Amino acid sequence: MDVNNNSLSAQNALLSKLGISTTEAKNAEPKDELGQADFLKLMTAQLQNQDPFAPMDNGDFIAQMAQFSSVAGISDMNQTMTSISEQMDQFRVASSVNMLGHSVLVPGNIARADDNGEIHGVIDLERTSLATQINFADAETGEMLHSIDLGSQASGMSGFAWKDLPEAYRNGARSVRMDVSINYGDGPESLTPNVFADVIGASATGAGTLEVEDYGNLSTADILRFRL
Repeated sequence: MDVNNNSLSAQNALLSKLGISTTEAKNAEPKDELGQADFLKLMTAQLQNQDPFAPMDNGDFIAQMAQFSSVAGISDMNQTMTSISEQMDQFRVASSVNMLGHSVLVPGNIARADDNGEIHGVIDLERTSLATQINFADAETGEMLHSIDLGSQASGMSGFAWKDLPEAYRNGARSVRMDVSINYGDGPESLTPNVFADVIGASATGAGTLEVEDYGNLSTADILRFRL
């Protein structure tokens, strides 16, 4: 009995040094991880109860402190990165919603008249085109409506506009198809232009998805330019 009592007393003494109540510990919630205060209590108890003839090496003590600091730093960094990611998602959604009613430049050959009754677009040439022409036709019937001869165009991006649309197309109710023909010197070839289209919806989930008229849902990564 004396041996058991002595053992129990020694155990209680150790728990007391760690700041752990033997009565409250029974009802305490189990912990999945140790905090900084817990680590310092364990480190203090380890120093107080070490073998005086074989004390802890200073290097080992510093290594334990460095390891704990590293783990704590990584945990804090993960929490910070998670918070930043959540804020970025909210910013993307807010930015997408703000684009409602505006137009964006996207790759495609279907366009509608803007608020001014005009159609604007951009062609992106890999190198100089000796002959450049844009034909406009009704997107549904294929009826030829207009043609613009841009002649020779240097490499890079060049804008174009059709401003005198027929009355039936000026309100944007009817769509127009554009066929671009270029010639780099090896004969005529087709090129997909970039056109401005209206944003009619935005996704409230995910990372930046816009619903663009005539083109459906597009990622913001597919948007070449925003026009406010």
